[in-house]
Amino acid sequence: MKYPTLDTLDLKDKTVFVRVDFNVSLDDDGAIRDDARIKAALPTLNTLRAKGAKLVLASHLGRPKGIPDKKYSLLPVAKRLAELLEAKVIFPEDCVGMGVKKLVSELRDKEVILLENLRFYKEETENSPGFAESLAQLADVYVTDAFGTLHRAHASTVGMVSHFEQRSIGQLVEKEVGCLGKLIVEPDRPFVVALGGAKVSDKIAVIENLMKVANKIIIGGGMAYTFLKAQGYDIGKSLFEEQRLGHARKMLNRAETKGVDIILPVDHIIASKFDNDAESKVVKNGDDWGDWMGLDIGEESIRLFSEVISQAKTVFWNGPMGVFEMPNFQKGTNALAKSLAESNAMTVVGGGDSLAAVNKSGYEEKMTHMSTGGGASLEFLEGKELPGLKVIL
Repeated sequence: MKYPTLDTLDLKDKTVFVRVDFNVSLDDDGAIRDDARIKAALPTLNTLRAKGAKLVLASHLGRPKGIPDKKYSLLPVAKRLAELLEAKVIFPEDCVGMGVKKLVSELRDKEVILLENLRFYKEETENSPGFAESLAQLADVYVTDAFGTLHRAHASTVGMVSHFEQRSIGQLVEKEVGCLGKLIVEPDRPFVVALGGAKVSDKIAVIENLMKVANKIIIGGGMAYTFLKAQGYDIGKSLFEEQRLGHARKMLNRAETKGVDIILPVDHIIASKFDNDAESKVVKNGDDWGDWMGLDIGEESIRLFSEVISQAKTVFWNGPMGVFEMPNFQKGTNALAKSLAESNAMTVVGGGDSLAAVNKSGYEEKMTHMSTGGGASLEFLEGKELPGLKVIL
C-alpha cells in the first residue's frame, strides 16, 4: 500500500498537527525512564521544521481514563523534547479550548507546541466527533507518526483526519510500514521468526499469518510450555494455557504440512518457585520436572536458536525467552539479542519487552529496525488493516 509521505505536502505558512507517540515510561518521581519514543519522532519533526512548518504535537501518556491527573502529564516529555530539539517547546495545560487555540494562532514558523495528554478527555478514546473537530481546528495539515496507536480508532488517530485535505504519514510510520511490510510480502530468505513472551493466545494470529512466509519459527518463553505440553512433555508447574493446547497441536501439524520448522527449546532452566533467588537447575525435554517451573531456556537451546539465526537472511523477534526481568533468568533473552546483533540478516525487533531487552543489552545500534509499534506491529503482521493508516489514504 502506498501512503502519502511528507514530501507530498505543501507546508508554506502551514500549521501541522502531528500525532506522535510520546507514551513513555515514567518513574515514581515523574522522570522519564526511556526517551526512545521521543527520539524516534525527531526525524519527522526536524524535517517539518526545516520546511518552516509550525508544529502542534499531540500524544497520550498512560491510561488516565478521561480524568486529568498530574501523574500522567506530558510536562516531563515537553522538557525532554525541548532539549532534544534544542528549541523552545510551548506546553499549555490543556489540549483543546480557547487558550490552546490562542497559543497556536500565535505560533511562528518552526515553533513547536506540545498539547497536554489527549486521554485527559474520555472523548479521545471514544472517538467523539466534537472532540475530533476541536483538535482539527488547530491546524491546516495532519501527519501521523504514532505507529503504536494506529490500531486504535481514536479521535486523534482517526476521527479528526477527515477534516484535512492534506494528510500524510511521518518518517517513523513510513519506516515501520516499510520494514514490517517487507516481512509479510517479500522477506529475504531464509526468514526466521522468533517469538517469546507468556501467552500463546497473544500470538496465535501472528504465527498463523507468518507461517505463510516464514521458513522457521522459534518459540521460547512461557508460550513454549503450552507447545511442549501439547506434545506430551512434563512441564512441572510451568505457565501454560490449558485452553490453547488444541491450537498448539493444530499449529504444529499445519507447520509440518507447510514445510515450516517450528523450533522449541530442548533444555530449560527450571526453579523451585517464581523468584530470582529460587533454587534452579537444568532439565531437558522428557525429564521429570516435579513441582518446579521453567523460567528460561538452557545452553543447548541457546546454541540451537543462535545457529538457526546465524543462517537467516531476515529475522523478526517479538517476546523474551524467559523471565528476563529477573537477572538470574535473563541469559536466554540476552543471548538471542546477541545472536541478532551478530547476524548479517535484516533484523526487526518488536514488542516492549524485546525492545527493553535489546536496549538493556546494548545491541540496539546493531538492529536493522526497532519497532515502536507494540500491539500495532502485531496486528499489522497478522494482516489486519490498521484504522489509523486506512484514513490517511
